Amino acid sequence: MKLSGNTVLITGGATGIGFAMAEAFLKAGKQVIICGRREARLLDARKKHPEFHVRTCDVAKEADCKSLAEWTSASFKDLNILVNNAGVQRDIDFTKGADAFLAREREVRINLEAPIMLSGLFVPQLIGKNQPAIVNVSSGLGFVPAARMPVYSATIGADHHRRDALNSSRMAW
Repeated sequence: MKLSGNTVLITGGATGIGFAMAEAFLKAGKQVIICGRREARLLDARKKHPEFHVRTCDVAKEADCKSLAEWTSASFKDLNILVNNAGVQRDIDFTKGADAFLAREREVRINLEAPIMLSGLFVPQLIGKNQPAIVNVSSGLGFVPAARMPVYSATIGADHHRRDALNSSRMAW
């Protein structure tokens, strides 16, 4: 991946690992777009770095993902890197019954379904761009699961397998 001149979109980019990556990409000379579901956090991030482009988007919602793809297609013709960083990690205590688990549907949507959907929405935009890439932020818990984070561990493990399947098919775009 070239180190400058890219346009990067980072989901979950207003805080934590996403924000640190956004700062690093900005420092490396990239145009940076961050999205997240909390507008206040996005605005705080932009106060620290006015160069950031921000967009409110809940990647658990299909309509938000489609809107994000349409917006970037219209506003950022040079977009060539998507970073699927948004994630949710919940501690689930099964001693409290199934309700603790059943309330975690968003975790599956954000950690597994969103990267699949966003990849599908953004590949057409990335085709033909200079050194396009989709980067998926992950965790070792996909390989060595944590008993207290079973949904997170399972979604990250499943996403690793999805990426392995794509890589083994030698998709070239």
